[in-house]
Amino acid sequence: MFMEEILRKLWNHEISVDEALKELKYYPFKDIGNAKIDFYRYIHKKVPEVIYGNGKSAEEIRRIAKEMMSHHKVFITKVEKDIYEKIGINEARYYEDAKMVVIGERKRINEGYIAIVTAGSSDKHVAEEAAVTAYELGNDVKRIYDVGAAGLHRLLANIDEIEGASVVIVVAGMDGILPTIVANFVSSPVIAVPTSIGYGTGINGLVAMATMLNSCSPGIVVVNIDNGFGAGVAAHLINTRK
Repeated sequence: MFMEEILRKLWNHEISVDEALKELKYYPFKDIGNAKIDFYRYIHKKVPEVIYGNGKSAEEIRRIAKEMMSHHKVFITKVEKDIYEKIGINEARYYEDAKMVVIGERKRINEGYIAIVTAGSSDKHVAEEAAVTAYELGNDVKRIYDVGAAGLHRLLANIDEIEGASVVIVVAGMDGILPTIVANFVSSPVIAVPTSIGYGTGINGLVAMATMLNSCSPGIVVVNIDNGFGAGVAAHLINTRK
């Protein structure tokens, strides 16, 4: 339970001092054997620790998620559908394109929207990870997909909607040039997400990332390759910053 709940129960004589001390002693995290769950992160950031699903069994994910559910919302990334179906938590929602599982209520934030822009349709899975993350954290999201540099007229046809966003996430593989182009047209912060989409010399997204890191357009920040979740969280924090 959260610290506020522990103190409230102590005040209302629902738990003893010893019980409260026991809860508070291990409050920052809980060791469940295969994982040490960080509850303190939500207090500091209002964004919970994410469960990285890749490499974990359905049972491991279920155990971690069950512990988290009583404290805060749960995000699980990189989850294939067959693993999700074995997790067995009724409250879980599966976003197949994003390969994400989310548990917990969505509380809409009355702020500006976040634009998610992709260079190609093959970047969709990473873009959807960013979009679902931002949406489930309460933000309004607008998707503008498949507007890469090879057909610049497609981007320009949607530029007003992109310009209206509080934050823009641009997802691109191949040459990775799209964030530089978008940042040239908009005044909002641009979060660039390189993807591993591309041919051999793209080196699984390293070329796209290098292009983004060396951008000549100011106002761009870059997250790691295929890190849609990180981009979604960053956009959320910017959009809700007072």
